[in-house]
Amino acid sequence: MRLLRIFMRDEGGATAVEYGLLISILAVALFAALGDYYEAMDALFGGIADTYNNAMD
Repeated sequence: MRLLRIFMRDEGGATAVEYGLLISILAVALFAALGDYYEAMDALFGGIADTYNNAMD
């Protein structure tokens, strides 16, 4: 019974779960932001490559 009370009062696992949720939310936000960044960089460098290729023709 004493072990059960100690287990119920232990908040270390709850803190780990909270950190896990925080990290997962940040990962989703970074994934969304970097997806937009990737598209912008692809368009920028694609335009530069097209200009270079057209100049070489």
